Amino acid sequence: MELASTREPAARPAASGPEPPRPGGSISIALAGSGGSGVMTAGNLLLDAAARAGLYGLMVRTSGPQIRGGEAAALLRLATVPTESLDDGFDLLLALDWQNVNRFADEIPLRASGLLLGDADEGEPPPVFLAGGARFVSLPLKKTAKAIRGAWTNMVALGVAGRLAGIPAQALEAAVQASWKRDAAGLEANLQALRAGFEAGGAVEAGHGAPALAPASATQGTTPGAAPGTASADRWLLSGNEGAGLGALRGGIRFVAAYPITPATEMLEWLAPALTRVGGTLLQAEDELASINMAIGASFGGVPSLTATAGPGLSLMAEGIGLAVSAEVPVVIVDVMRGGPSTGIPAKSEQSDLSFAVDGLHGDAPRLVLAPTSITDCVATTQWAVELAEATQAPAIVLSDQFMGQSRAIVDRPPDPGFAARRLVAEADAPDFRRYRNTESGVSPMAIPGTPGTVYTADGLEKTEAGIPSSQARDHSLQLDKRERKLRQHDYGRWWADLEGSGDAAILTFGSVTGVAREALARLAAQGIALRLVALRLLAPALPEQLAEALAGVERVLVVEQNHSAQLFRYLRAMHDLPGRPASFHRPGPLPIRPGELADAIIEWRSR
Repeated sequence: MELASTREPAARPAASGPEPPRPGGSISIALAGSGGSGVMTAGNLLLDAAARAGLYGLMVRTSGPQIRGGEAAALLRLATVPTESLDDGFDLLLALDWQNVNRFADEIPLRASGLLLGDADEGEPPPVFLAGGARFVSLPLKKTAKAIRGAWTNMVALGVAGRLAGIPAQALEAAVQASWKRDAAGLEANLQALRAGFEAGGAVEAGHGAPALAPASATQGTTPGAAPGTASADRWLLSGNEGAGLGALRGGIRFVAAYPITPATEMLEWLAPALTRVGGTLLQAEDELASINMAIGASFGGVPSLTATAGPGLSLMAEGIGLAVSAEVPVVIVDVMRGGPSTGIPAKSEQSDLSFAVDGLHGDAPRLVLAPTSITDCVATTQWAVELAEATQAPAIVLSDQFMGQSRAIVDRPPDPGFAARRLVAEADAPDFRRYRNTESGVSPMAIPGTPGTVYTADGLEKTEAGIPSSQARDHSLQLDKRERKLRQHDYGRWWADLEGSGDAAILTFGSVTGVAREALARLAAQGIALRLVALRLLAPALPEQLAEALAGVERVLVVEQNHSAQLFRYLRAMHDLPGRPASFHRPGPLPIRPGELADAIIEWRSR
């Protein structure tokens, strides 16, 4: 077995030398500061302003393990083309204060041509950011804000960053005005702060040749700040958690029970009012055990149901998910993965729940496991998960992650593929009704409680076709085969994976690393290196025939993922006959895999 494993984080960019080719124009900006300093607010406003200026963009949130307080940073990449990944380095780091900012040294690699902006009156800038050749420019951010009664430092910073990114002042001011929820005097004070920062940014630009992105043409129609579900928007500002919530609603979810946990909480916060508007209900349970069982109970009652959690919560739900398998009750579980094991690193991303999702239940317990391939795809994949769960009467686990869930992006409006909950329901007084009848498809009509003539017991015990508890070998084998067969035989169509590119070598991914792979392959294509990309959306059940067809003519594959033990690689090797000598590129979080890092690894892999 050939193994191209990278266990160490990517090296910091070289201090000098040519920049690698990058598709389209983009600029990478980091806003950092202590918790509560307003860096996330400034980052969101900068992204909003970029949308108003006709740009695409991505903002990634990162903070310390304490979740609230401590250090925080908003990592932005603004571009003239859609972008799904952070770049290899940053052009600009603007620090509102120096408190613990050096903890981001590995996450914010400044290019040799980059700028470090901060307030020298607050202390010396951390040398680690200047080691690669970046220049330091001192700005009196706090003094500027204090000179304007009621103004905030982060609004000064927003003006500086916006100017250096090439965003028009009108777009920045419109973003602030649209988000303002306080008094008019406060708004005017902070608009003054924004203008002061914008002017200071101009001075930096003139004096230091800041690498600003060319001003956007604003020719591509946008509805800035449009929320998911806004019908008139051509582009949306969307996070993966919001997208998953929207997909759940589109699919037909009308009951949610969950316990808040980072990084899944924003999905629940978005769903709470949205569900109410469509007549649904969201209930905050006392813990994850109650959450999954409430969702199962509501679904048993005929209402498509969902719960959302992160790794520790998913493990607590294991017995409940097994109950849904045995009782054949459809339910959707969205797992927004974070660094593990145990409580791990709550505010950082990793793809390390895969093995648990596909294998982590006791007994033979077939279930559906899906993974969106982008922030936009969180909508369609969650929507599809609802349809699959209802159609097969099985639990469906949707594997998102912190990078995808909490990041916000400017995206083209996600299409509605039309996935919807359609459950096979028993009719009243159906003759010889047997809830767990061994049908050819494995799916048997599910009676809604109260339907005359269809009384049955649904629990975790093995059972006869009529639902009577049984310990007989025949009943056990029959029901095991029925539950496995209904998932294996289902027609999943073309949605099981995204198939892109051509060539005799293929890259296999899932989840948020797919965006990184797309950019890496685009860079390699610009160098004349053609590769296929297979981004798996349906991870379980495995589809050997479909994957073999997708890899027809491929002589070798490289599996790319972000975890320590190559979970996807091992899973694929167990379930599929991969061509050639399959190899793996994997490393754990919390540092994201970068496109340049992956492109280099692919070139090395091809040379072996």
